[in-house]
Amino acid sequence: MNSVNVSRRHFLQSGAVAGGGLVVGFSLSGCSSAAAPLPVANTKGAWTPNAFIQVLPDNTIRFYTARSEMGQGVTTGLATLVGEELDVNPLDMDIRLAGVHEDYENPLFGMQGTGGSTSIRAHYIPLRQAGANTRALILEAAARDMGVPRSSLSTDNGFVTQGDKRYPYAAFVETAQSLAIDADAPLKSAADFQYIGRDSRRVDAIAKATGTAQFGIDVDIPDLHYAVVVRPPVPGATVRSAEVTAARGMSGVTDVFEIGNGVAVVAQSFWQAKQAAAQVEVDWHSVALGQLDTKALRADYTAALDAGDGVEGPDEGDVEQALSAATTVHEAEYWAPLLAHAPMEPMNATVWIDGDSAEVWTGIQFPFAVPAIISRVAGIPAEKVQFHQTYLGGGFGRRGSVNYLREATEIAVQSSKPIQLVWTREDDIQQGPFRPASLMRIKAGVDADGQLTAWDAARAGGNISPDSFRTLLPAAFPWMGDAVAEGVAQLSEMYFEKFATDDSSTEGLFEDYDHANTRVTHMTVDHDLPLTFWRSVGHSYTAFAKESMIDELAAAASVDEVAFRLQNTQNSPRLNNVIRVAGEHMAKMNPPKGHHLGFAAHNSFHTDVAEIAEVSVENGQIRVHKVTCVLDCGQVVNPDIVRAQMEGGVVYGLTAALYGGLNLEAGAIKESNFHDYPMLRMNESPEIEVIIIDSGTEPTGVGEPGLPPIAPAVANAVFKATGQRLRSLPLQLA
Repeated sequence: MNSVNVSRRHFLQSGAVAGGGLVVGFSLSGCSSAAAPLPVANTKGAWTPNAFIQVLPDNTIRFYTARSEMGQGVTTGLATLVGEELDVNPLDMDIRLAGVHEDYENPLFGMQGTGGSTSIRAHYIPLRQAGANTRALILEAAARDMGVPRSSLSTDNGFVTQGDKRYPYAAFVETAQSLAIDADAPLKSAADFQYIGRDSRRVDAIAKATGTAQFGIDVDIPDLHYAVVVRPPVPGATVRSAEVTAARGMSGVTDVFEIGNGVAVVAQSFWQAKQAAAQVEVDWHSVALGQLDTKALRADYTAALDAGDGVEGPDEGDVEQALSAATTVHEAEYWAPLLAHAPMEPMNATVWIDGDSAEVWTGIQFPFAVPAIISRVAGIPAEKVQFHQTYLGGGFGRRGSVNYLREATEIAVQSSKPIQLVWTREDDIQQGPFRPASLMRIKAGVDADGQLTAWDAARAGGNISPDSFRTLLPAAFPWMGDAVAEGVAQLSEMYFEKFATDDSSTEGLFEDYDHANTRVTHMTVDHDLPLTFWRSVGHSYTAFAKESMIDELAAAASVDEVAFRLQNTQNSPRLNNVIRVAGEHMAKMNPPKGHHLGFAAHNSFHTDVAEIAEVSVENGQIRVHKVTCVLDCGQVVNPDIVRAQMEGGVVYGLTAALYGGLNLEAGAIKESNFHDYPMLRMNESPEIEVIIIDSGTEPTGVGEPGLPPIAPAVANAVFKATGQRLRSLPLQLA
């Protein structure tokens, strides 16, 4: 085994926690060569700024989790990985949300962030190793203290056991502090798992059920004031002039002033700020986007596809020759609209600037950005910014865009007050950033044996990545001025327009099926709309186009939809197996008269999912009665959470499939709240059955892969019910 000197590496630090205790630090990046910084005592609610396990004098086992908990169950999953090897029930741990530190980097991102269904996949081994190393160290210390062979000792939920005697881990801390820690203690085999692979309630279930879990919007500190911002209806417009007299005179209002993105109203309560904001009258400078509506946006995309002058992505074989030789050639066009994220908790951030230091409370997917943004806007050292991560009331990618934090900081600086900025629901839906709209055109060929021979796919629309660069680059590189960051973002836009496809914008459009002749083209059409990642990113719309086309090809070639998919996924064995299992379940179904079954399958975030939608159409209305979801996500850490994430992905995706769509009018979003941007209601939600396949591989993503197949599965079922091919989202019958 490799050994690391404890005192030299600071894996153990005496007195690091108030009252003493054993502290084992580790880097979630899995980099064993970088020394972990000293832990800091957890006093006055402050988070210790590194990733570690603590064994406290009262035998409390504390785990600091570095990934953001937005309802996806990541806190439970990561605690389970540590608890499995440390031999501590995750439900008995004291679990804290971590602050900002480089040791909390997501190794798949190279920065501290949560998204892309990466958390369990990235940390499956590093966190288990941290638990195993800690347990090994305590066993060695116990053996020395007791004067017995280490082999005579075992562990059980935070206790060292010898026969029928039990000793708390904390009893051996003093000796453990003087020992070297094994850097690669053996990990358990899957056959020995106690917690991984077992159903368990979530570690935060009681806190959320009792209302004690703190979300950003729950934060309350002395002298807290609330802010609402009047923003331009057309993104990018700036203030020409503002009439604020009426707002300033309203009860509770303390400040009204301009900030970079509009006019801020500060009051003693949120309601007072909101009411006063409604009285602010702003004359906005006009921008080019103000001439755009949805019809013109789609027409621009169509023109770009027709012109065919885009950037080529994957280009293999000879597509033209293969199409000429194909027995069946089919072409179709698919539309997906702009979408809002609409998390239940709207955007918010609390910022308290006190001299040359600051404290920040918010739920955010990229915590690394917090100190740099506060430092840049407030002009204080980044190391003087203390960040308190809270639970996130939904994320879906929206809380990876940090414009709300910058606004809150601007307001705190100008008002000299502790500020909680809250976005209204209207702000959230109308201001973006949005899931981009997309127009996709696919032409494909099939030979006489039912084999796909050619796949020619093109997508027109805005790119997802540049706006993310615009907001995150100044945080990732604090030395980079705003003008430089904007320049880099513009260069990235030009790069994706002229030289290479943005993978986030085209992912999922071509990868799943076997076709030797493949061409993917991207036409960037940028209208300066703010865009960002949305749950399952590009897969959220490419799966609709790809799986609709696969179904249409199968029908055109007179081949069963499942058999066609099986024949053409021989090079993707895990996806092929998921399709096979789902097809077997579908063959056994006997839906009631008037109900029809639609099928779709898709790989995203390294997970394979097939879904069967049972659909009826009555009086022109589409009703989804049941969804059967079959998936392979490798080793399951908590089956109940996997099922919940598939269910959530189906419901979120079904909401978009049936209702989702933002429309532009003179550059502004027409929809404003849930009355005209509706969510799927409880009485409309289908029964959802989740079937998990265990392939024995390491874990892959589950937060997002359940979403992409649902829209095409429903559309394919509607075709069986009505004979109509619905190629535009949201799905509406003619």
